[in-house]
Amino acid sequence: MELKFIADVHISPLTVEGLKKSGYNIIRVTDKLSAASSDNEIIQLAYQEQAVIITQGLDFSAIIAQSGLNGPSVVLLRVAHAKPDMITQLLTTVLPLVEVELTEGAIVSIDETEYRIRKLPVKEKSKGTL
Repeated sequence: MELKFIADVHISPLTVEGLKKSGYNIIRVTDKLSAASSDNEIIQLAYQEQAVIITQGLDFSAIIAQSGLNGPSVVLLRVAHAKPDMITQLLTTVLPLVEVELTEGAIVSIDETEYRIRKLPVKEKSKGTL
């Protein structure tokens, strides 16, 4: 199954176009919803479309993790300087490496030097004492 992606409003149209040119099936939220749509509406759209949300906002990950949902998957960009060409390169490097996890349901956080994967549904973190 080919992954589909929905870019949040904070992801540059230039990044979306760069990903399309690289062969990714991606749209911007505003192609289907109002720019003022709530995070829950965007999550519902991604769920219906079976698409991965690409965002710089922490809210999507928090909503999905706290609700115990199996999806949609989220790619969370945690970068200091979100220049479209740099974001496009980062995504085209990391997305092929995490395709299986995104298909199965995951939150993938990406920064300038690494990426982290949390499978969905997010289980409570175990706690230890010192």
